[in-house]
Amino acid sequence: MPDSPISATPYEVLGVSSSASHDELRRAYRKLARETHPDTGGSSARFVAVQLAWERIGTPEDRAAYDRGRPSSRANLSEPHESWAAPSGRAPAQDTRPPARAYGHPGGWRRERFLGLMREWVGLGAPLPDPYDPALVRSAPREIRHLLADALAEEATARTISSLGIGYTVWHDVATGYPDEKIDHVVLGATGLFAVLSEDFGGAVRVKGGELIGEAVDGDRPMNELGHRAKALQRSLRLKFTGLVIVVPDDDLAEPVIELGKVKGASAAVVRLSYLPALLREGLPGSALSGGNEVFDVRTRLLAGIRFVE
Repeated sequence: MPDSPISATPYEVLGVSSSASHDELRRAYRKLARETHPDTGGSSARFVAVQLAWERIGTPEDRAAYDRGRPSSRANLSEPHESWAAPSGRAPAQDTRPPARAYGHPGGWRRERFLGLMREWVGLGAPLPDPYDPALVRSAPREIRHLLADALAEEATARTISSLGIGYTVWHDVATGYPDEKIDHVVLGATGLFAVLSEDFGGAVRVKGGELIGEAVDGDRPMNELGHRAKALQRSLRLKFTGLVIVVPDDDLAEPVIELGKVKGASAAVVRLSYLPALLREGLPGSALSGGNEVFDVRTRLLAGIRFVE
């Protein structure tokens, strides 16, 4: 089960209420296990999801632990516990190489928006000791959970980009108009100038007609929207993006990277998070800049002109 605030809960996968009895839970699991089994014509992906859901809440002990947002005593305690709170500080360095130069606060605006909406949803003046409590978050409206999921995705992308080294420069939470129309990451290197969105829709995505589709996308047009935001920034800074990239969790895309052709004059692609460094190092067709002088000129314009969301 993906560790994301917006992912379907085990109860949702099994089609039962979180207040269902253990007998109701078991009956729902057995019914779905038969219906989704590949040997009877079911979907293997759906079958796996049902099995994982049962593993998380199939016993009273595991169910109570899941509802509390904590691992059960039988869990593998060597694995990291679920935590959606903001990082408390800089993570220990994984190697001694200088990271990519970075400006801005990845995920900052969405975390602030999440906290504000959580306070409104719980009730102004009501105590809110831990807004990141997993049980509380899972019960919140989808809009609120999606904000936190995307904030976490932005932070994960920022950590991934930092591994590219000092040949790259990145700006996070870049303003292009209203705060919710921001570009999550602007990345500059010899392979191009990229506008990047970090997305977690809580489910699988596919590609059709140069756009992301899927049940989880729910009719949105994220690549088209990224193109409009990039175009607005291009006009204000008098430069041109050579690549538009949407980053999604690894499990949500069938291939490491899918190229989408040209969008607003830039090469576009959707990519798994783990493959993002390779894509940025290799570039997209036609995305490379002409040389060091052009990279220097573009970096100078970005440093002087970029504004961050507030």
